Amino acid sequence: MKKEKDWYVLYVRSHHGKKVHESLQELSIESFFPQIKTLRNWSDRKKVIFKPLFPSYVFVKINSTLDFHKVLSIYGASAYLRFGKTYAKARDKEIDQIKLLLGDKDITNIQMNSQLPKIGETKRIASGPLSGLECVILKTRDVNKIIVRIDSLQQNISATIPLHYFEESGIS
Repeated sequence: MKKEKDWYVLYVRSHHGKKVHESLQELSIESFFPQIKTLRNWSDRKKVIFKPLFPSYVFVKINSTLDFHKVLSIYGASAYLRFGKTYAKARDKEIDQIKLLLGDKDITNIQMNSQLPKIGETKRIASGPLSGLECVILKTRDVNKIIVRIDSLQQNISATIPLHYFEESGIS
């Protein structure tokens, strides 16, 4: 295992993400459990709830081999996500972009899927917290959406972003 600090992707039991994240915090192990605010409609009321952006995934910043193994002893933690023999890792930049995406009030309707983007124009965001990020534009009912590819996770994030955030010309 490398000496540098990496964000590993921890797979957790269904509906245990928040509990595992809290347990990691108690052990002073840095973790990130991204959640999105959604409005749920019941027959008698509407309520805002938080749902995980990546169900069953918690990002863990590993500082040592001991931490790497200690994380797996937490109730609800199953295994580190792997692609073949390689552990899935997220770069600091990717974690920061997810945090910025979730923290911006101008960005709404955040959704997640694991399919690769289809046909669409590639643009660069010129302003806002995601400035400099390249994205694929989807046009749905006159609402521009971006799809942000998080390569190390093989996941996509789509969100509604104001049109004025984009540069005028596309990326070649």
